[in-house]
Amino acid sequence: MSGVYSCRSATETLEWIEAIKNFIKPYSFFYEAHVVNFFKDRLWEAVDKEWMDCLRNEPVENLLLIPSGVVQDHWPASLKDFITTLRSLALPREQADLKKVLPDLDIKYLDKVITQGMNRKKQHEVEVLGSIVSSIAKTVGVNSVLDVGAGQGYLAQVLSFQYQLSVIAIDACSHHGSITSARAERIKKHYAAKLHKSRSEDRGFNVPKTITCRVLSTGTLKDLSSSLIGSDDAEKSNSQISFEVFSQGLSDENVTSPSDADGSLILAGLHACGDLSVTMLRTFLECKEVKAVISIGCCYNLLSEDKVQIGDELGFPMSKGVRSSGLLLGKSARDLACQSAERWGSLGKDAGLQNFELHAFRAAFQMVLLQYYPEILVTSPAVGRQGKALRRQQNRRALDSETEVTLSEKQKGPEADLTDVMIQNTSLEPLAEKNTYADNYVIFEKFSQSALGRLGLHGWKEIDLAGSWKKSESFAELVGPYWSLRAALGPVLETILLLDRLLFLQEQGNSLEVLMLPIFDPTLSPRNVAFISWKI
Repeated sequence: MSGVYSCRSATETLEWIEAIKNFIKPYSFFYEAHVVNFFKDRLWEAVDKEWMDCLRNEPVENLLLIPSGVVQDHWPASLKDFITTLRSLALPREQADLKKVLPDLDIKYLDKVITQGMNRKKQHEVEVLGSIVSSIAKTVGVNSVLDVGAGQGYLAQVLSFQYQLSVIAIDACSHHGSITSARAERIKKHYAAKLHKSRSEDRGFNVPKTITCRVLSTGTLKDLSSSLIGSDDAEKSNSQISFEVFSQGLSDENVTSPSDADGSLILAGLHACGDLSVTMLRTFLECKEVKAVISIGCCYNLLSEDKVQIGDELGFPMSKGVRSSGLLLGKSARDLACQSAERWGSLGKDAGLQNFELHAFRAAFQMVLLQYYPEILVTSPAVGRQGKALRRQQNRRALDSETEVTLSEKQKGPEADLTDVMIQNTSLEPLAEKNTYADNYVIFEKFSQSALGRLGLHGWKEIDLAGSWKKSESFAELVGPYWSLRAALGPVLETILLLDRLLFLQEQGNSLEVLMLPIFDPTLSPRNVAFISWKI
């Protein structure tokens, strides 16, 4: 898979993991740090001074390409070696040639009635994943699918209506179940009307059933899978678990029941969150009814991780090989694994500058908390994303001012939002290059006021915000270089998590067919690696 490393066998996969582990160990100061403490802990001082002196004057466009492994000729050799080695250790993320791997794959364009409400990313994901699930269903001869972590049921409806599979959509949120059911009813009526209009022969519709269940363990999902298979009773429940089946009002003779004659099913999950994605893999192995699994994970920050003992069900590590190596990452590293090199590389200069500035504001606010509210730091306070809202407000004020110069009063009427017109047709200058100290301080002051309000803290008028910002601003230009170097570790940290899951499946021997493929366009869907496995 990588230019240097391979994962065709358990031995090769473990060697790749060990290579990453050994290379990143000296750089633990990056992935163990919290960027909110950039000024408080003077994080830049841990980085090679030659690197920081070089990058502090580097154009932001070049900084944004560092996580993608792009280096510049004039950089120090050690810096170039660091970045290129990280890139060579990371799992390639370019979308695979799926038809080459799965020759029977038939990617169907989705009907408009099914894609209604989907953004471009979601449509791309369910279009590709739906076709893969359908292909695997044919391979293993199974018609029933359990969509785990189904959300609003987009994948479930594609599998049901487009590919005529029998689907049960399971999610922890009852509201999502209601939305799934309502959308399925609208889609069913659309197809029924088309059949009636064309006077085609009436046929049954596969409509996804919805279940609300919080899956907290492999046992829960295993019991749920066993209890549902072969049952025509939509209200059936297992005594060991508690779940609610939503009534869809779709119980007429045109609705088929999601069951297979031989009592088998497939587990599918599109970005099943945290431990749920690894729970699917364990259930696949432990539940005889489950013949195949297609799982794409996300939210590595929510994975369970601790010192492990035999029998522990943790999100990381899963494999015996990684467990025996003693490798642990920690939450900060798992947060970092969620970074997307492709997204950083496509940000653009202005967006990149604004992101770096907002990280500087948050880190400077941490200094305010340290000085005035040190007790609050124990709780690792989250202040939300009001920094982005403040930047948007600032942009709108700047554009409003520009609009008054370029447009007459007659043109400025309540019937048109002229600011929105200007946003669409005006290229903004980089904010960091035209903002003065006073401009940045005004934004920091509003950022701090908003953050204090969110934390329920009062008395900000007695706080010397100007002094806090003055102490931080002289080092603010180092935030961009530091963040970019740190983000370059993200792809290899994610690679460790993915290879651990692959190794877990490889350790089961020759009873499984196992594929690990980047199935989505990474610029649209950064968490694009799917685990596809079926029992032989």
